[in-house]
Amino acid sequence: MPYFHHGRSSQSRLAAWCRSSARWLIAVVLLLASGGLVASLAQARVEPLVIASPEMRHEFEVEVVRNDEDRANGLMFRRSMPQNRGMLFDFARDGEISMWMQNTYISLDMVFIRKDGVIARIAENAEPLSTRTIPSGEPVRAVLELNGGTARRLGLKAGHRVEHPVFAAR
Repeated sequence: MPYFHHGRSSQSRLAAWCRSSARWLIAVVLLLASGGLVASLAQARVEPLVIASPEMRHEFEVEVVRNDEDRANGLMFRRSMPQNRGMLFDFARDGEISMWMQNTYISLDMVFIRKDGVIARIAENAEPLSTRTIPSGEPVRAVLELNGGTARRLGLKAGHRVEHPVFAAR
């Protein structure tokens, strides 16, 4: 009988060790994943983008997202973005697009851009953390997200042209 009891105790200790090891392993994996996410955000490749009209020219550095996973993450969970930065969502084909601000902590201006690079519409100062959808209103090729208030501050308007390889002849 003591042997049986001892075996049970060993099993209990082994089960407890496995549970605590699993929690420890999960914690390490999550820590490494979040560190990888932070590192990838810090090292994100940026590309030049220009918004121009006959009266003005504004240069930005943008992260370009070209796949569903990156588009789904967008600027979520970021607490700030430098003034001359943005994110360009390349949808690779024309379509009516709706965006939202779920898990996005900073206010954004959303610039909806046609395939020829002409701005179709600007939704200014989207509300952080909102699940309200923000529609393009017409078929567009891409959406540029800038810090909230940038469009007004720089005088950006529908009809201005966005210069970036996404809008080159395909």
